[in-house]
Amino acid sequence: MEDEPAIADLVRLYLTRDGFGVHLERDGEAGLSAARRLRPVACVLDIALPGLPGTEICRRLREAGDWTPVIFLTARDDEVDRIVGLELGADDYVTKPFSPRELVARVRAVLRRSAGGPEGADRPRVVGPVTLDPGRRTVTAAGSPVQLTSTEFDLLAHLMARPGRVFTREELLAGVWGYAAHAGTRTVDVHVAQVRAKLGPASVIRTHRGVGYAVDA
Repeated sequence: MEDEPAIADLVRLYLTRDGFGVHLERDGEAGLSAARRLRPVACVLDIALPGLPGTEICRRLREAGDWTPVIFLTARDDEVDRIVGLELGADDYVTKPFSPRELVARVRAVLRRSAGGPEGADRPRVVGPVTLDPGRRTVTAAGSPVQLTSTEFDLLAHLMARPGRVFTREELLAGVWGYAAHAGTRTVDVHVAQVRAKLGPASVIRTHRGVGYAVDA
């Protein structure tokens, strides 16, 4: 969903070239309606859509239990909007101006995460009160189910694969998101905060100041 014709056409061209079917909407209300009606495999949302901003579309989808992967397109200086978007449950963001090839790569990475990777055949992992099942892509905390986005799930799975091991933000960005640290590590902090909030008192993620994150051994 993108209201700038030149950007929208470029995004559609590159995604179509890469084998994706693309449905384009240029305002927020129409975009939300299309997302609910068409049930796409992923949504690429401009944060500054007219009528209904991308952040509000994401919020409404998540409130309705729709966990379709969401990637935001944002202006380079809109850090607050990016953080708000991630806190609302977005999976990733790309800043303008951006490379269309990078956007296609980000879409593919999000879809790989949402579908599960080689870890899908792994056995459930248990750390304290938290149980993560990679095959079913489910998480429970103290026996209660926890709803995570695909990226939040893979972040927790990555940490729980090696309890006690401290991962730097750069390692998590490369291992979970699949791209280099120059893209910015703030997204790691935001997603960790979201996972902690959803796990509540059962959270097993610990911050190692100046280094990164780990789950309890």
